[in-house]
Amino acid sequence: MNERHYGDLQGLNKDETRKQYGPDQVKIWRRSYDVPPPNGEALKDTAARTLPFFERCIMGDIRIGKNVLVVAHGNSNRSIVMKLDNLTGEQVVELELGTGVPLAYEIGTDGRVESKSVL
Repeated sequence: MNERHYGDLQGLNKDETRKQYGPDQVKIWRRSYDVPPPNGEALKDTAARTLPFFERCIMGDIRIGKNVLVVAHGNSNRSIVMKLDNLTGEQVVELELGTGVPLAYEIGTDGRVESKSVL
């Protein structure tokens, strides 16, 4: 799954971007749920793109009893974790996902999360 698109900020150095726009504005663009960076995606846009794939493909495999490994970029994963953990837009802003830190979910064939652990 493609990572969130940062629009005009795509590929820019984070420190220089903070100097140009201010750290508070950059934090809003990077962490808010519904405020996109200029010409980019907000997390809600990333979720609108990734969650249909999650439902169709990943949950499709889970419903037929398969184990699934999801490897994706941070914001794509955040949108999926938001759904699995039933987080609101306000709550997902505070969600920290460690780079390379696996989360393991046991999900029933009905789509209900039965357990979650950080490995």
